[in-house]
Amino acid sequence: MSGLAPSRARHTAVGFTLALAAIAYLDRICISTAAPAIRAELGLGDAEMGFVFSAFTLAYALFEVPSGWFADRFGARVTLARIVIWWSVMTAATGLATGFVSLLAVRLLFGVGEAGMFPATARAFARWLPAGERGRAFGLLIMTAALGGAASQPLVVGLLQHMSWRLVFPLFGSLGVLWAVAWWRWFRDDPAEHPGVNPAELAVIVAERGTLPHHEPVPWALVARNRTLLALCLMYGAGIYGWYFYLTWLPTYLLRARGFDLSHVGWLAALPLVAIAGGVFTGGWLSDVLARRWGARAGRRAPGVVGFPLAALAVATAVSTSNALLSAWLLAAGAGLAALGVAPAWAVCLEIGGPHAGVVSGAMNTFGNLGGTLSPAVVGLSLGAWRSWDAPLASVAVLYLVAAAAWLAIDPARRVVLDDDGARR
Repeated sequence: MSGLAPSRARHTAVGFTLALAAIAYLDRICISTAAPAIRAELGLGDAEMGFVFSAFTLAYALFEVPSGWFADRFGARVTLARIVIWWSVMTAATGLATGFVSLLAVRLLFGVGEAGMFPATARAFARWLPAGERGRAFGLLIMTAALGGAASQPLVVGLLQHMSWRLVFPLFGSLGVLWAVAWWRWFRDDPAEHPGVNPAELAVIVAERGTLPHHEPVPWALVARNRTLLALCLMYGAGIYGWYFYLTWLPTYLLRARGFDLSHVGWLAALPLVAIAGGVFTGGWLSDVLARRWGARAGRRAPGVVGFPLAALAVATAVSTSNALLSAWLLAAGAGLAALGVAPAWAVCLEIGGPHAGVVSGAMNTFGNLGGTLSPAVVGLSLGAWRSWDAPLASVAVLYLVAAAAWLAIDPARRVVLDDDGARR
């Protein structure tokens, strides 16, 4: 038995989460490409469309911590199955909207349902993956999410040439239902209970992970006072603010501000998401490598400290150039450079959160999505009041610099749980 090769069930578990992330972003982002058609049929203005974009993100942000707690309490299996069924129904229901109020309501419910996806996945990774594989796994996860979003742009453009936008949403919603059924049948919250995990693989997982209790009371005061978590929240809010410009308004920006036609917009709007995919994978991989060489503190920080300032420079140049194609490419570069700091942040959440990884990652993602809520609303209000794209894009560059500064205060050794002797563990 001692010579038995480890099984690879944990890689299948990661594969499930990659498919989950791709479907999530496919469903989440398809509305941005369909937005011109939706606005035309429902008679919506720029400010109203900005509020529709922000509705999902606000609800998603507000329910992140409760959903993260739910995942810590009841496990990733039931949490993710519930989340995916809910958001798939809301994706399909988007096609039934009859006006601003109904569309806003559906997007709010969509955000409530999808909240907790990443914290629940973090909970699964905390139980199924050794520490040395987590940064790379989060890089792959968010890379796949971005690629799913990138695929949605040209895919929706193609579908809209053959069907109404009202039919696109139920088509996408059906994918999540299939995933949820397969996940429920295969996954177990404890890898020790999974028939595909042999003793050798379980030893690999537990050697670095340690034994995690199924549930402990959340030390809310320690969580709220943890300086690394506070810095993570600031960093993620500032960084994701820019991310949501690419997810929501970029196709409209390329159409109206840069003069591209719809056939080109589908591909150009996908470029930043492809760049994000490369950035998150590279950042996650680099943070694992650098953490082993330099220690967790310097290794986890480095991708964000370098990437965010370069992203700010790229976005500022994109705003100032008169060359439309160069602007599109620079925005894509800025998105990819900013993404270098994303996957390491999720790895830090696992390191400081321990058995409360769902709550800690949910708190960080709450602030990320509050930034994401603000971003599309700022664009919509700027367009409505001043017909200006420059001001909201300049705010993206400034907040990237804030994110870089926040990374300097992040220390993975500052954990939220205390041992009996008072030492952080």
